[in-house]
Amino acid sequence: MKLTQDLLNRLLNGERLAAADLAALLNAQGKACDLIYQAADALRQRIMGDPVHLRGIIEFSNICKNHCWYCGIRCDNTGVGRYRMSEDEVLEVAHNAKRWGCGTVVLQSGEDPFFTAELLSALVRRVKLETGLAVTLSVGVRTREELALIRQAGCDRYLLRFETTSNALFSAIHPDESFEHRVQCLKDLRDLGYQVGSGFMIGLPGSTAEMIATDILFATDLALDMIGCGPFLAHPDTPLAEKPLLEDRSIYYKAIALLRLLNPAAHIPATTAFDALDPDGRNLVLTRGANVFMPNLTPGRYRKLYQLYPNKPCVDEDGAACAICVRGRLSALGRGIATGPGHTARH
Repeated sequence: MKLTQDLLNRLLNGERLAAADLAALLNAQGKACDLIYQAADALRQRIMGDPVHLRGIIEFSNICKNHCWYCGIRCDNTGVGRYRMSEDEVLEVAHNAKRWGCGTVVLQSGEDPFFTAELLSALVRRVKLETGLAVTLSVGVRTREELALIRQAGCDRYLLRFETTSNALFSAIHPDESFEHRVQCLKDLRDLGYQVGSGFMIGLPGSTAEMIATDILFATDLALDMIGCGPFLAHPDTPLAEKPLLEDRSIYYKAIALLRLLNPAAHIPATTAFDALDPDGRNLVLTRGANVFMPNLTPGRYRKLYQLYPNKPCVDEDGAACAICVRGRLSALGRGIATGPGHTARH
């Protein structure tokens, strides 16, 4: 307990801890965990406030050219039915998102070559014009030229996880890409004026507390506007299907808390995968440093076809049901819904 409190005091005083010190916090047990969660939640409340930003996810295509070893929509998975939503379908959901209290829509897809920079720009432009919502894109790695065109169309944010700082591990799970290429894309996004979101998967095969601590420090060094992390959950129809969860599941939550303690002004979402880990997972994350909730607004007829990982929640619901559910969950926590687009809080 004393070691945990001493390390937390150093963090709260603005000291940059070494990876070994963060690993010690990740390995904390019992009441020491509560100290970490309480410190993160108090800092979140002081800097970001209690209202939670809603960012509605629209999964508009599950077609992907890549072979990522954990993902349910990898191109090798012939057992999944493929789809692309039309522009009008996306706009219908975006209008609903605004009506349901979202300040942002997150347009997410696999790396689908059909959606060129020109098509994505047209989609972003129309969503912005017709709804006034902020737009986040999450469509994988793109060239600097493509990203520049989409930014000119008015795209506010871009979400691209670096996944892990281990080059060897990154290459093993992403045979189509290099870690350096992905990091360069993140730098391009920053240069082009996007609000940048990134993060990593907690508990990848072979990862240790020290590796997770290194990922936390790398995310902090990127000075991200949003940090999105969740538990590693491999889809059953992938090469990594049998890889187990971390034995100490509290590490998933302590990682989020430490991200808040190192990044007081970053937007940190309670990602959907936490509900696959525990039915109350996202609620727990919201009490341990998170300030963003991302309801899935994808139409019901497509949801079951966009399962990146097993036990994905809410696949039998529609957007309206999710909108009602999130209000109930936030109310139970005594948290309201934030107004406005929820742009970067960094200065």
